[in-house]
Amino acid sequence: MSTTTTVSPKLQSAIESYEAPRLFLAAASIGLPTRETVAAQKADLDLWSAARRDPMDYDGIIARTRGHYATLVGVTPDRVATGSQTSVMTSVLAAAVPDGAEVLCVAGDFSSIMFPFLQRRGIRVRSVPLAEFADSITDDTWLAVFSHVQSATGAVADVAAITTAAARHDAFTVCDTTQSAGVHPVDASLFDATMCHSYKWLCSPRGVAFLTLSERFERVLTPIQAGWYAGDAVWQSCYGPNMELALDARRFDVSPAWPAWVGAEPAIRMFSELDIDEVWARTSGLGDQLCDALGIEQQHQAIVTWADPDGHDLERLVAGGIKASGRAGRLRAAFHLWNDETDVAAVVAALRS
Repeated sequence: MSTTTTVSPKLQSAIESYEAPRLFLAAASIGLPTRETVAAQKADLDLWSAARRDPMDYDGIIARTRGHYATLVGVTPDRVATGSQTSVMTSVLAAAVPDGAEVLCVAGDFSSIMFPFLQRRGIRVRSVPLAEFADSITDDTWLAVFSHVQSATGAVADVAAITTAAARHDAFTVCDTTQSAGVHPVDASLFDATMCHSYKWLCSPRGVAFLTLSERFERVLTPIQAGWYAGDAVWQSCYGPNMELALDARRFDVSPAWPAWVGAEPAIRMFSELDIDEVWARTSGLGDQLCDALGIEQQHQAIVTWADPDGHDLERLVAGGIKASGRAGRLRAAFHLWNDETDVAAVVAALRS
């Protein structure tokens, strides 16, 4: 695969780990597995089929994957809870909002981090445009909830402005990093909570998600979804009524979908070892190349979007063998590790055909 710039050996190795990624610009919808992920899942199936799997076999896999993710987002493993869906994690946070308190959201943000709050009676949910989000945090705001990278537009939130405003008004912060972890640098320690599903930019099987919690925010949460995997000693927590939950963020763990974690481990490890600044420079640079070629303003994003209300541009890309996506009346072309300038050229050719 040709590249737009010289890349580090580590990044080049990651780029070459994918089987057939040509013309795939849909990481914002679903990532691609590396050869190692595919091999790991096939081996797991073989072991299961041969009656050589035990549930305890997966404990080490999940612990290692938790550690790799913690490294990736700049926290310690004790601050990371594991789960399967961001909406379930968001529901735990929504349950903690005091009656009458305000939750501030971004208008048009992804439903998984909005709907659980909208289901809560007795709280106030206010939505504002992303550009106005930091300035809209007030003393009345108990929780400020936003996506690091907006799913529909690819826009990157001004984290510094948001966290500064939240600190000034003593508001908790919740950041969804599903569209950023793995492609854009993420420092989860800046927020009271982050949620991330790994099946997009982290190229893992669906069913592997992460929740990070600050110590101060964890103290106001109740693990309402607690089960045996949230126990301090997992295999001694299978039966009630005695309950001894883990003493750290692991008390918010949800029992894992084991085969998914087998595939996630090599993927999360790979991304934890990359220089994500280098990944972002490469992917957002390709995005700007596409903007230049299309004659639109540079967006400085890995997800490049433009208005396509009737879906005609997306139809042209599909006809050209290009996998992209459309969201909220916009075409969405997402550049990840496997993409290069040939994908930019292919998009332009398809749109002009």
